Amino acid sequence: MPKVVKKAKKKLGAGRISVGLSVRETSNLRPRLIPKIPPCMGACPNSVPVREALMTISLSEAFGRTHEDSLREAWKIITHVNPLPAICGRICPHPCETECNRSHLEGAVAINDLERFIGDYGIQQGLEFEKPAETYRERIAVIGSGPAGLSCAYHLARRGYPVTIFEAFVKPGGMLRYGIPAYRLPRDILDAEINRILNLGVELKCSTVVGRDVSLDDLKRDYRAVFIGIGAHKGVNLHVEGEDASNVFTGAEFLNRVNSGEEIDVGDRIVVIGGGDSAIDAARVSKRLGAEATILYRRTIKEMPAIADEIHEAEAEGIRFEFLAAPVAILRDASNGAKAIGMRCIRMKPGEPDESGRPRPVPITGSEFEVEATAIIAAISQEPDFTGFEPFRDGRDWIKVDEDGRTGADGTYAGGDALELGLVTIANYHGRRASAAIHAHFRHIPVERDEQLPLITHDKMKLEFYEEKHRVDVQTLPVSARFAPMDLEITQTLSWESAMEEAKRCMSCGMCFDCGTCWSFCQDNAIIKPQEKGQPYSFKMEFCQGCKKCAEECPCGFIEME
Repeated sequence: MPKVVKKAKKKLGAGRISVGLSVRETSNLRPRLIPKIPPCMGACPNSVPVREALMTISLSEAFGRTHEDSLREAWKIITHVNPLPAICGRICPHPCETECNRSHLEGAVAINDLERFIGDYGIQQGLEFEKPAETYRERIAVIGSGPAGLSCAYHLARRGYPVTIFEAFVKPGGMLRYGIPAYRLPRDILDAEINRILNLGVELKCSTVVGRDVSLDDLKRDYRAVFIGIGAHKGVNLHVEGEDASNVFTGAEFLNRVNSGEEIDVGDRIVVIGGGDSAIDAARVSKRLGAEATILYRRTIKEMPAIADEIHEAEAEGIRFEFLAAPVAILRDASNGAKAIGMRCIRMKPGEPDESGRPRPVPITGSEFEVEATAIIAAISQEPDFTGFEPFRDGRDWIKVDEDGRTGADGTYAGGDALELGLVTIANYHGRRASAAIHAHFRHIPVERDEQLPLITHDKMKLEFYEEKHRVDVQTLPVSARFAPMDLEITQTLSWESAMEEAKRCMSCGMCFDCGTCWSFCQDNAIIKPQEKGQPYSFKMEFCQGCKKCAEECPCGFIEME
């Protein structure tokens, strides 16, 4: 009979416990709920709470809300920071989407399209901003009704301050109205979001030029604070021979005149110089005026600063591109010296990177060529008109401010393109931060600032948890249907069903969305589910063994071990 030998049981090592037939690691670390900033908000200059708005919509059924109730709440969440969601949802180049963690799966969430949908819903439903519960007596003047001025006026009015906007043009909107074509930003949308701000009690004085109709000193005498948001409506010249011809325009001038309803005879062959959004807009508007349009750009398409989607749409509409070329001189009509008939150009080649990090264009000797044109548009840049604001210029620089938008003059703040050319979202932020500083100054309190939280990146999440959901693409008009009338909007708003589905692609990066994964994986009953939906989970630390499972399995990276 064989001898039975009993094997000694192996002892568990330190930091390990046996549960049934499995062995788990233990530690002295304990779980903590640590909210984080998702990269979409981190990339947004105005820190628009995208995650909160989208998750409000996507969790409608789970939280027992109707989609209508969730959309109203999402609108309130976004407009608490950005009063122009339908506008920004159309024209912002959405850096939020570039950084979206979902791009490491099947593609970024269509954040911009969803913001537009939420904004349009607010307009369709006639949603209005809540009037302030408390009011103050300090009067504030806002110069300019572009996105910076509108944002500043909105946030001050929401706080209870009487605000007056002084606008040089006949209608409000600044560059939103006079720089962006209606096919990108319909005027009924623009007017609806501006009027909603005015309905808070904001006074608007159009056709009032500060420095001509009223002096800045008068405003500083009659108002306790002044915000300068004059924008950059003055086009920059090429500084080449012959550009004073009658049919040579700057991009800012051309778009302003067209958007003001003026008829301009540009002929049938237009050349636009530049690679930014204004150049693309000018070329596409020219197409709608019946001309063939060519964009001349001194770099390659890779270096164009214009919005990629707008470049693509320009190509689809038949806009011709001439890359690595720059103007040398404007050619004049021999029989009519006041009129340009074309340009002399020179070929360029990429050189060493300049301060922008892009290859510097270098002229190629002997490569000159000529281009015929019935009109020429120099859309290379634009700047503010500082007439009446000369004391605020710092040498050749534009207005300089501190971190709260204060200028060097007491009671005076500034923002938007008057500081430097930038996105509408940046201008929105400038107005918001100045309003916070003005309020803090009057009430003798610290300036309210955006909460600074750690950023959650895709590598700190469990991406395999999320179900594959492909992005919903918006519909655009076929090219053949775009030009009559010329202000017909090209890109359509998401349908109701598409918006609901797209919102569900948000992964709630860095914030609990009540998936219950941590509770499911905890073998020590150390995690307590909240009694009410939306409330945070909690921990029975006396039960916790520090096995780290809750943190390891948390898909959104909300739980960390400390």
